[in-house]
Amino acid sequence: MEMNDMDRLDIIFDLQKSLDRDIQQRRGLDFTMEQWIQKDVLAMISELSELLDEVNFKWWKNKKPVDEAALHGELVDILHFFVSMCIRAGMSPDKLYEGYIEKNRENFDRQYGRSSKKGYDVNEGELPQ
Repeated sequence: MEMNDMDRLDIIFDLQKSLDRDIQQRRGLDFTMEQWIQKDVLAMISELSELLDEVNFKWWKNKKPVDEAALHGELVDILHFFVSMCIRAGMSPDKLYEGYIEKNRENFDRQYGRSSKKGYDVNEGELPQ
């Protein structure tokens, strides 16, 4: 299948599989799925921290202009580790898509009080001013 015939999410998953395989082989890494996911979570936390640094969260420090390219770069780094975790957990691009669609629908239902899960619907008296 040519790249033009593939969905972008399929391409991202294929590229990540290739990168992960290369890193694992070149560095002689051999971890269990659980260990890999733990390492990916830690790496993602590190990348999230770098993302946070890009958006001036330190109120005790002088603000700097947000570097949009750096911000985007950190988001891509986070995606790398997220996709790795999906792959290691046996989640395909189709399963990720289906899960996202289902959860998105449920999240909307929760906000509008249509879910069996309570505690999300907004009452007029609870809206922020």
